[in-house]
Amino acid sequence: MKSSVEQKYNKWIIVLSIAIPLVVALLFGVNLRKLGYDVKPLSFLPPIYAAINGLTAIVLIIAVWAIKNGKQKLHENLMKVAIGLSVAFLGMYVAYHMTSDSTKFGGEGAIKYIYYFILITHICLSVIIIPFVLITFVRALAQRFDKHRKIARITFPMWLYVAITGVIVYLMISPYYNY
Repeated sequence: MKSSVEQKYNKWIIVLSIAIPLVVALLFGVNLRKLGYDVKPLSFLPPIYAAINGLTAIVLIIAVWAIKNGKQKLHENLMKVAIGLSVAFLGMYVAYHMTSDSTKFGGEGAIKYIYYFILITHICLSVIIIPFVLITFVRALAQRFDKHRKIARITFPMWLYVAITGVIVYLMISPYYNY
């Protein structure tokens, strides 16, 4: 039986889990410059949002360490930071793609297949992780720690993978950016 806190947030989890990927996909296809707006490309953002992904990975690892060492408040605060970092990443990612042309990966041979494997798994899991993060967070808010722990064991490695592969994708494509 779900708690009243979980029931209260269930609709938001569903709405956000659908809306975020849809809005990102729609905005990803909108280039303000091509629509005639006089905006400068935000070409300085990729290394910043890659660093945010890296920082998210570090925060997630420290948060797991904190909870395993009985530091519940630290864990809670770090998880809020990780969510905030992910939201900041998303905003910068969308802003970059709305003002800049897409960068094509220029690698050839096996590295091209490795890059696309990492990129595709990163993108797929970045969509899948949204409801997992939200459900995990709401279960903690509801103080349903047994259920929270159960889903966190799935959420953590997926979120960590998304954060780390975000950095790897940036490092692999960065030589091909037109700054």
